[in-house]
Amino acid sequence: MPEKKVMNRNFVVFGAILIQLCLGAIYAWSVFTKKVTLALADGGEYGFTATQAAWVFSAGLAAFAVVMVLVGPWAKKEPRKATMLGGAILGLGYVLGGFLGNSFIAQFICIGLIGGAGIGIAYVVPIAVGLKWFPDKKGMIAGLGVAGFGFGATLWVKLAGSWFGGLLNTTSLFGLPGVQSVFIIYGIIFFLVVLLGSIVMVDPPVGYKPKGWEQKESTAKDPTTKSLEFNSKEMLKTPQYFMLLFMFIGSALAGLMVIYCIRLFGVDALQASGFAKNAELAGIIAGTAMAFYAIFNGLGRIIWGIVSDKIGRKMALFLMFLIQGIMMLLFIKVGGSKTGLIIGASLIGFNFGGNFALFPAITSDFFGLKNLGPNYGWVFLAYGVAGIAGPQVAGYFKDIAIKSGGGVDTWSTPFIIAGVACLISAALAIFVKPPKHKIA
Repeated sequence: MPEKKVMNRNFVVFGAILIQLCLGAIYAWSVFTKKVTLALADGGEYGFTATQAAWVFSAGLAAFAVVMVLVGPWAKKEPRKATMLGGAILGLGYVLGGFLGNSFIAQFICIGLIGGAGIGIAYVVPIAVGLKWFPDKKGMIAGLGVAGFGFGATLWVKLAGSWFGGLLNTTSLFGLPGVQSVFIIYGIIFFLVVLLGSIVMVDPPVGYKPKGWEQKESTAKDPTTKSLEFNSKEMLKTPQYFMLLFMFIGSALAGLMVIYCIRLFGVDALQASGFAKNAELAGIIAGTAMAFYAIFNGLGRIIWGIVSDKIGRKMALFLMFLIQGIMMLLFIKVGGSKTGLIIGASLIGFNFGGNFALFPAITSDFFGLKNLGPNYGWVFLAYGVAGIAGPQVAGYFKDIAIKSGGGVDTWSTPFIIAGVACLISAALAIFVKPPKHKIA
């Protein structure tokens, strides 16, 4: 009998990138922080504190992680519908944020909770579907599947801040300020593009295998068992789950902290060192560092994924955590120059991006492909924890500095906390081993 024709699996990668470009909008929050934290007395339209601005970002990250767990079992069964719903809710959150977002509570709910929930519904689908189509290249595909998330931040930051004059500076829809006008535009784009990408979010036929590929019983680098399949209840009983969770928290803490504060820290550091004579020049340089962070965030997802296919997931995780920890401890010193700030931000973004290729891949290695969607949702709770802790720690110390008149050295404490957390994750990576048998 002739073989049944199946969809070209490369379409899944294209669709995944389109979807993730939009979901990565949450990382563009830093481009809005200057506008929303400008004091009312200085002509600002929102007057948020640094901590309030951090809470909008943290709410989005937490909603993202929690909703991902809640919808995981359903998204596994209905990947296309889950993607469409996620795009619709993400778009709605931003449109509502545009019309209603002139207060902290409105932006907290619309951009943070609603927008984050939309991301959480759609996020795992491209990863889970992609790995089912590419079991022969799990690290690489996990990286490609989420690369758009990192690159999306660059796109939305540049569109809002500088390209074509910057939408924040040139746009006023319905008489609304630039921040809210951009939210409306972005919300409409997110809905339409995610809807387009959802068309190819379908699982391969039962029993599908890439041509010429046979799964090995085990490998020396990643000794997983061929028949190993855990559901979420079984996975949660294993020590490996908690080790992965804590490793992810430690590593993500650094990246999410820097995403939130790169502009604030850059302005402080560049002026304190004398490299930038005023806040405006320092802000331009910090914006460039922010863009490099986002670009390397996307590259890190692809490159660390490919590297892990070559040297094994554990070794890749160890190296990534170690480099990140060292960089965070050095960042307070190197961030006072343009070159140092950009290189530091790029390296931190590169390593942070690697989390989103390596953790879904190692979750699949340890607990199987069959239930990857819901299982990775539980692992991804670490992102929600780090999303609250990282920005909040940075925002807390920034507000203390403003009140006390403290200088750039105030940033040392949050960076040390994040650096040590990464080094602890590196130590855990040495000891974590795949489960040897299914839990009864």
